[in-house]
Amino acid sequence: MNLPQSTDKDLWVDWPQYHALIERLALLAHQSGWEFDQILCLARGGLRVGDVLSRIFDKPLAILTTSSYRDAAGTTQGALDIAQFVTMTAERLEGRVLLVDDMVDSGVTLERVCEHLKARYTGITELKTGVLWFKAHSCIAPDFYVEKLDTNPWIHQPFEDYDTLRPEVLAGRLA
Repeated sequence: MNLPQSTDKDLWVDWPQYHALIERLALLAHQSGWEFDQILCLARGGLRVGDVLSRIFDKPLAILTTSSYRDAAGTTQGALDIAQFVTMTAERLEGRVLLVDDMVDSGVTLERVCEHLKARYTGITELKTGVLWFKAHSCIAPDFYVEKLDTNPWIHQPFEDYDTLRPEVLAGRLA
């Protein structure tokens, strides 16, 4: 698939690039020497990141759903909603937790989720954050990140095609 040329305003990412970024994040976390007990990913953007890291590190994966980019096919940020519960197979969220997402944009989601976790899950002894992209205008810096984006571009991720794909169009395409 040929992607448009990336610019200061738009960063275009294909699947191989996306997976390479996740692997680089894993290596950064590993090389830091920090050992964690669990991985918590933010759904939806952090699901793939969390899944791959969980497999690489052989650590349990927990999922917390957040939502703020709902309007205009996921291109407009609105009010932040944080799910009441974390989904996980471990008995509780505790110990050293690596919180991952695809990016930190404004930083509001990451900042509010960290506050939420510290208030609600008192068994967490240490919380660190990791993302693929860290935009310079963020109000919070992640502990681990692969790329810092000084121009704060819109990131066109490979799964965005599904944001506007509907079943009837898919049926026609696969017929």
